[in-house]
Amino acid sequence: MKRRYLLGFDVGSSSVKTSLVDADSGQMVSTAFCPEKEAPIIAKEAGWAEQDPQMWWENLRLSLKQVLLQSGANKDDILSIGISYQMHGLVCVDKNLEVLRPAIIWCDSRAVKYGEKAFKDLGSDLCLEHLLNSPGNFTCSKLAWVKENEPEVFEKIYKIMLPGDYIAMRLSGEVATTISGLSEGMLWDFKDKKPAKFLLDYFGFPEDVLPPIVPTFSLQAVLCAQAAEELGLKKGTPISYRAGDQPNNALSLNVFNPGEIASTAGTSGVVYGVLGEVNYDKKSRVNTFAHVNYTKDLDRLGVLLCINGTGILNAWAKRCVAPEGISYPEMNDLSATVPVGSEGVTIIPFGNGSERVIGNVETGCLIHGINFNSHSKAHILRAAQEGIVFSFCYGMEIMRFMGMDINTIHAGRANMFLSPLFREALSTVSGSTIELYETDGSLGAAKGAGIGCGLYKDNTEAFSTLKKLSIIEPNLKVQEAYLTAYERWKEILMQEVGFAQKKN
Repeated sequence: MKRRYLLGFDVGSSSVKTSLVDADSGQMVSTAFCPEKEAPIIAKEAGWAEQDPQMWWENLRLSLKQVLLQSGANKDDILSIGISYQMHGLVCVDKNLEVLRPAIIWCDSRAVKYGEKAFKDLGSDLCLEHLLNSPGNFTCSKLAWVKENEPEVFEKIYKIMLPGDYIAMRLSGEVATTISGLSEGMLWDFKDKKPAKFLLDYFGFPEDVLPPIVPTFSLQAVLCAQAAEELGLKKGTPISYRAGDQPNNALSLNVFNPGEIASTAGTSGVVYGVLGEVNYDKKSRVNTFAHVNYTKDLDRLGVLLCINGTGILNAWAKRCVAPEGISYPEMNDLSATVPVGSEGVTIIPFGNGSERVIGNVETGCLIHGINFNSHSKAHILRAAQEGIVFSFCYGMEIMRFMGMDINTIHAGRANMFLSPLFREALSTVSGSTIELYETDGSLGAAKGAGIGCGLYKDNTEAFSTLKKLSIIEPNLKVQEAYLTAYERWKEILMQEVGFAQKKN
């Protein structure tokens, strides 16, 4: 039987990962990423973060070359292409579709004051009712920075794009975007179901600076002759899916419906849940975007909770607290020798900058309750993992208050989810079942392409072969002890937030 393939690209700020998936079995055939070391980020000033979009394209080309060599796949057998990408970036092109300046990427903070001023001037009620967020440090505010600080660049702009839109443009020669993409840039009006003209007008942007909108799952474009020759692919291959990395991560875990949750816990942590009605957090502690299956007729919103101080705290604890030379599994075993609640040691894990979930207050990482006569390294290591779990659960309380019924957390078997202690604590405190899967963003992008080109009739068929590795249920025997420790953690957090606010 002739094999059929789907191709997925995951364009991150660290690397580009490419995966080739067997369209019929749903299994990964080959995968590769470039560069092997993290891609450089240009930081001309503190708080700036830029990348050359050409670098993304070159890393895509190199990773694809490896995948095609490893698999021996015939280019004629690739049915469609899907794209996942780093969110919130700004790419500006002129009428010749030439990039005018390096892309301002997601972790660049220069535009904060522009978003905050817009939020104040336009009013929080207007912004939250229409955008579901503050304009914040998102794509629209980044363009405001360009307009004020680089007017000569702004005058030449024909279209602005998100990183995934740029990759699709290089593949097809056509400029387009999606509603989901516009929403992550604060450019979609959820109340009026159209681009956010009131915010464009406020900043003085012409509406035609936005690309035409294509559905997330659709024949968005086809591979042009130039890109086909450069990449070794077939001209006319459909491009049928694109989404930001967090919505795409949820897709890769088959999270589509209200109440379903996708989570990651790497350097930073993310809880991404699907909401079935338009709603927002009045304090703007979480972000709300259009999920991959949002349409003007179907409200499917992705509520995004981001915690900066997660895996980075665990890595710091391994480097600076744990016995030298210990592995992560050994560190987890050492942590497990201490009872739930770490016998009074409590860690607030916010040592990686200000946290949106607590109103952008910067408390720093705080360690409370150490007794020099009874506590050991193991207590600090366990308290670190518990503190990370508690920060997740604190954010999930906000999501529940917004109307989200959280019962199941879907996650990939990676990073903090490799720790049995972390998994049990998160399940027990949140009261949710955790399901672990073997998947990643580039595989998800390939499956998304399969939905978009009509190979799969829906997500259920696309992810019918998604392998569930394990299920973690709340441990009722220790739930009371965990909840007691969580209440103590929240009391300390509120005290520290109050102290930080008084200092400011």
